[in-house]
Amino acid sequence: MAPGPAPTPARIALVAFPGIRAFDVSVITEVWGVDRTDRAVPPFELRRVAADPAPVALRGGLSLTPDRTLAWLTRADLIVVPGLDDQLTPAPAPVLDALRRAHARATPIAALCGGAFTLAQAGLLDGRRAVTHWNLTDLLGTLHPRVTVVPDALFLHDEGIWTSAGTAAGIDLCLHLVRTAHGAEAAATVARSMVTAPFRTGTQAQFIEQPTPHADRDADTLAAVRAHALKRLDEPHTVASLAARAGMSPRSFARHFRATTGTTPLRWLITQRVAAAQKLLERTDLPLPEVAGRTGFGSEITMRQHFASHLATSPRDYRLAFRRAPGLPRVDTPTPGP
Repeated sequence: MAPGPAPTPARIALVAFPGIRAFDVSVITEVWGVDRTDRAVPPFELRRVAADPAPVALRGGLSLTPDRTLAWLTRADLIVVPGLDDQLTPAPAPVLDALRRAHARATPIAALCGGAFTLAQAGLLDGRRAVTHWNLTDLLGTLHPRVTVVPDALFLHDEGIWTSAGTAAGIDLCLHLVRTAHGAEAAATVARSMVTAPFRTGTQAQFIEQPTPHADRDADTLAAVRAHALKRLDEPHTVASLAARAGMSPRSFARHFRATTGTTPLRWLITQRVAAAQKLLERTDLPLPEVAGRTGFGSEITMRQHFASHLATSPRDYRLAFRRAPGLPRVDTPTPGP
């Protein structure tokens, strides 16, 4: 049988102007600018979009050469705004105008770290919730009092606009956007090639203070407990049973777990089960009750409830949207990273 037509690449626009962070440019390029179609990742068309074709100077003696003007934003499926080296850097007026028009067209816009300041300059965050690096939350709220600044999220979505916390949280957001549009397996493949976790739970509050040596030992113990649970997602786990494995009381375990991961043990476990179920729905043709059993939900009804809560969809609809091909093999339960 002749192969079907090649899929149309998703069009991603990286908005460039003087003052943007080289790290964020690299993250965006690594996620959407590398061809991974040989590993079943959908094709992407990443364009560096600027007000004019002149090279954009970046910190450290680097420069970025645009390959499209702002007019290309009308074709973009997603617009990504890098963070700033100096949060007081004003974006060029044509960039701000183009972002406003793109939002009016309902094109999704994502800002990494201090890129929230650029969106705030454009007025796109007025009356919306947004997040930025924990060290910049007060400044964002002071400069843009109409923005509801959330101090500890890793990333947020509000009416077609995404914002993220600092540095590594920008990677989290980019992978989440891939996962939302193209499925968990595509995001996991990108994450593996970047040698990073496909997703992290919790908040950026866990990174604000430096851990003590005692906290480091607790973190090692809890990592081992998480790895144990991930290998046995189909088994019932409770705070008490996980605490016993860590050699802690349930109260102490729950407190240390939240300090280490930014979330509760049961919320973390549910998130891992949802991720494992996503992979099975994408990779296999297992019946839904068996997917629920293999991932520890116990019943299709329970799995459906958690899919609705976490992904705003049902397992059946998720499979229809992201399954690879008919006649997929039956495989063992995949386990996300700890």
